[in-house]
Amino acid sequence: MSKSTITIDVEMDENRVPAGITWKATDAANDKPQKSKAMMLAFWDGEEKTALRIDLWIKTMMVDEMADFFFQTMMTMADTYGRATNDAEMVEEMKKFSRGFYQKFREKQMKESKA
Repeated sequence: MSKSTITIDVEMDENRVPAGITWKATDAANDKPQKSKAMMLAFWDGEEKTALRIDLWIKTMMVDEMADFFFQTMMTMADTYGRATNDAEMVEEMKKFSRGFYQKFREKQMKESKA
């Protein structure tokens, strides 16, 4: 059996607010640490039937970047759910919600930029 290791480093400012996130994986093509502005990491505890999460973003991440990040993450989660369950109907519901979320965000941004 092989083993892969993922290392995540979080740089904190004086107030313990994330200022930088880098990560690298032993199986990645690029062996240099990769920069990131945000991360979501989730584990499933089968015994407790609960999700354990780490959600971090750096202080310079813009709101529009966060919306893009959430949209792409939700779309990817829908694809993952589909591969795991073969439930195409539920996948489409999840993607429909994700597209609606993103569209509403963009419409709100347009209104605020005109004000």
